[in-house]
Order: sequence, then structure tokens, then C-alpha cells
Amino acid sequence: MNYTTKDIQKRVDDYISQFKEGYFSPLSLQARLTEEVGEMAREINHRYGEKPKKSTEEDKALEEELGDVIFVLTCFANSLDIDLSNAFEQSMSKIETRDKDRWTRKEGGMKGE
Repeated sequence: MNYTTKDIQKRVDDYISQFKEGYFSPLSLQARLTEEVGEMAREINHRYGEKPKKSTEEDKALEEELGDVIFVLTCFANSLDIDLSNAFEQSMSKIETRDKDRWTRKEGGMKGE
């Protein structure tokens, strides 16, 4: 299934809205996001780094860890009434301007050029 950021934000909000507790505070969400990114980093280190898993450790999919990061990041955005599409657009515009000459371009440049 292909989701837009709007779809993702609505699905997360529909889920969280079922519960009286609602979204965690921004500080708790930051801690949770850090935890999820750490779990993703651990999985990457096991797969591509020098630290193999212990035989007792569960094999988690990197895709699952990335999904957890997206879920918590979406909770964060929703709790602060931030549109992820707008946040992404602001970030890409900044990066495309700031870093336009930072890297060696492939022949043909960017799509649409």
C-alpha cells in the first residue's frame, strides 16, 4: 500500500484518538523517538557493522525498526499539529539550496533538469 504523509498522519491519529491518554508529551515522545532510532541503529550495526548478534537475540527486520521510527515521528508531528508534508518541503528546499554544489553530480543532473 502507498500512503501519503496525510494518510499516515490520519491513520496514526485515528489510532491514538481511541485512548483517553492521547499523545505522550513532547519530551516523552522525544525519548521514545531516541529509543526507536537506537533500536534501528543496533539492527544496522548487527547487519552491516562489526557487532554480530548474540545467539539469544531476536532477529528484527530493519524495515520494522524503520516503521517504528516513522510511527513515533508521526505521533510527535501530530501532537504538535505539524504537517509532515510541509516539514519535509521546508527541509528539502533548504537542503537543495544549501547543498546544491556540495557533491559531485552524476551526468544528467537531477530529474526534471
